Amino acid sequence: MIREENGMRTAQDSSAAKAGGNSPAEAGSLQAARKETAGTAEAAKAGGNSPAEVGSLQTALKEAAETFRRICGDENVLEEEAMSVHTTFRIGGPAAVFVMPPDEERLRDVLQLCRSEKLPCTVMGNGSNLLVSDEGYRGVVVQISRNMNRIETEGEQIRAQAGAMLSAIARRAMEESLTGMEPESGIPGTLGGALSMNAGAYGGEMKDITLSVRVLTPDGQIRELAGEQMQFAYRTSIVQKENLVVLSAVLQLEKGDAEQIRARMEELRQKRTQKQPLDLPSAGSTFKRPQGYYAAALIDEAGLRGYRVGGAMVSEKHCGFLVNIDHATASDIRTLMEDVKARVCSMSGVELEPEVRMLGF
Repeated sequence: MIREENGMRTAQDSSAAKAGGNSPAEAGSLQAARKETAGTAEAAKAGGNSPAEVGSLQTALKEAAETFRRICGDENVLEEEAMSVHTTFRIGGPAAVFVMPPDEERLRDVLQLCRSEKLPCTVMGNGSNLLVSDEGYRGVVVQISRNMNRIETEGEQIRAQAGAMLSAIARRAMEESLTGMEPESGIPGTLGGALSMNAGAYGGEMKDITLSVRVLTPDGQIRELAGEQMQFAYRTSIVQKENLVVLSAVLQLEKGDAEQIRARMEELRQKRTQKQPLDLPSAGSTFKRPQGYYAAALIDEAGLRGYRVGGAMVSEKHCGFLVNIDHATASDIRTLMEDVKARVCSMSGVELEPEVRMLGF
């Protein structure tokens, strides 16, 4: 997602480095830098465990899936579900078990079972900030955006469940002549994800409008946190720090003029369309903004506009986006991220930090 903020370094014009346009020396440099700056050990994949361990996990997941069907209903539990259809990258191997709890009570039951049985488990929303490995995830993926997305209004407040899309909340606010959600109206994520990372765009952040948040703790307790207790900071919050699951939130907006709100949302939509590669699968901004810089500017200045690995490419329209240009694999995207980090660090000394969450690596 794009954030326009003042006082930041701007990009200088640089010639685009296309996929086939990198010289052998440049390609070799990138390969060397990739080896030097690659992370230490990846998380162990299922294939790295002993046959007995793999078999035991598979049996436990099968048994859990049957229990989840009794808890959530057959229609809300899938096995070996391709994650490529649940992420905006359109990439990802199968999740062993994919669960869509119909309500908070069943969500808590599912997570408690995963905890008691020590099953690998992750909670997701719309998959707009998620890269899943080609091998998939040998665990339980709990998706909340399908069923837990209710939105209600009361005066100048909006109460919404964690799975509600930000765009849907913004539309509801506009219909009720409530202003404050316009900056987030084009972010393709859910309320839960936005609160977890204090999402923002065009000068606004979730911390500006959050009155209170209901969360589920790792031990199954439900807590209500005031906005000031959320420990909001740049692209983080207490949700990440304490491994909480957002259930719902109350947003404090203000009365406004519906037509003016509509016009502002349309203005921001046009800006996004002009500046961002919305026609290609991506996860939005791939890297966090380094202090004092724009990630996109650093990537452009490093000559990586249009740089490609397999089917993955640094967007020619906006260098902050890594896009799935031609049936990219998760490996393509991850290698491209490593190349970009290495080149930017080599050229500017700035270490880019991924904003995209990775699963199954």
